[in-house]
Amino acid sequence: MKLAKHLVLTGIAITGALALAGCGSSNVSGSSGSSLPELSVGASYMPQPVSTDMAAGFLTITNKGGTKDELTSVTSDSAGEITMHETNGGAMEQVSSFEVPAHGQLVFKSGGNHLMFEKLKRRPAQGDTITLKLKFAESGPLTVEMPVKSATYNPSTGH
Repeated sequence: MKLAKHLVLTGIAITGALALAGCGSSNVSGSSGSSLPELSVGASYMPQPVSTDMAAGFLTITNKGGTKDELTSVTSDSAGEITMHETNGGAMEQVSSFEVPAHGQLVFKSGGNHLMFEKLKRRPAQGDTITLKLKFAESGPLTVEMPVKSATYNPSTGH
C-alpha cells in the first residue's frame, strides 16, 4: 500500500514538474520583446469577388518578437491555390515569400501586397467566412478566419 501511494505521489510530482517546465518555456518564447518571432494576424478581409474563379484577400501580420520571420505559403479549402503578390509601380508580381520584420508588420492591402485566391471552389458571398492557413519559415502555422465584405468595402485601417 505504501509503495502504491509513493508511486502515485512520484507520478504527480513528475507531472507537475513537466507542466511547470512547459509553462516556463512558453512564457519565454511568447513574451513581448522576445528574441523569437511572435506573430498575430488582424484586419483580414476579402472583398466579395466579381469573378467566379478568382478573389483577392488582405490582412496584416504583426510580429512583436525580436526576430524576423517569413510567410512562405497560404492555403485554404476554399481555393485550389493561393498566390502571394507584391505591387511595385503599378505592376503586380507573384512572389514565393514575404518577410515579416522583427517588431514590425507585413501589410496586405488594396493596391499593394495582396493574396490571390485562384480556382475558387465556389464564389464567396458577402457575409461568408474563408478559413486560411498561413505557413511561416520559423513559426508554426496560423489559422485565420477571413470575412467576405462587400465588393466596395474600404476598411477604416486604410487597407
